[in-house]
Amino acid sequence: MSITSQQEPTNQGEGTENDDSAPELMNRSVLRAMTILSELGNHPNGTTAAEMASITGLARPTVFRLLQSLAHAGMVLKNDKRFSLGLEVARLGRIADPYRTLQPRVQVFVDGLSAELGEASAYSIVEGPSEIHLIAEAPGSYMLSTAMGYIGKDMPLHASAMGKILLAELSDEQIASLLPETLESFTSHTITKRDELLKEIAEVRKQGYSVLDNELEEGLFALAIPVRDRSNHLIGILSVSGLDQRMKALEISGYVNQLQDAAGRLLDTVLEA
Repeated sequence: MSITSQQEPTNQGEGTENDDSAPELMNRSVLRAMTILSELGNHPNGTTAAEMASITGLARPTVFRLLQSLAHAGMVLKNDKRFSLGLEVARLGRIADPYRTLQPRVQVFVDGLSAELGEASAYSIVEGPSEIHLIAEAPGSYMLSTAMGYIGKDMPLHASAMGKILLAELSDEQIASLLPETLESFTSHTITKRDELLKEIAEVRKQGYSVLDNELEEGLFALAIPVRDRSNHLIGILSVSGLDQRMKALEISGYVNQLQDAAGRLLDTVLEA
């Protein structure tokens, strides 16, 4: 396969290296390859070129050529007719991960917290006004427990305990500009009206913790609290989750007190140690 190089534009008025929005500086093949790589992250067991073409809307021959090229570069692993993310992506991810030194220490803490509570626990880093990054989760000690595996996945702000904590930091006006009037439904208990969500967020602000009751998964109950630095800035969110009937049989205040105590220890021994 030959690669054709294109001469850089030199005419006055055309894009420059400092103009990253200039269309002529963008390569469509690269953008398509990045789209494919991102989508492969949603298919841990791999997917075929035909399936990828259907998902992305790209032509099947184009998808196949890009997948073959990415496989040649080590970015994609080809197994028979299925493609998945390659080891080179994992290597680059470890280099780029800004939490690679923090994550192992937080994971040890979260493992211990789950052992204390008997239920699953997790910790997320707050990355912006509307973005959190789950970096550690640990299962509970019960045989019947809730689903895990949310690391690396987007959590809906309106249908997650952590998301509600993040939304409580925003004004109602900011939430209205961020979320549509009708919200995505995951179960029959999901809050799907923005106005109803705003009422719940007001309660979260008042009580200092959030609750998720069967809104993301049937049978899943979760509780989350904010983790703040010495200047009272929200830097993370700590949560506990488990089967709804088991957790709701106990006083919520007990979980809140335990999480708040854990948040203080996490700040002292890990986050600001």
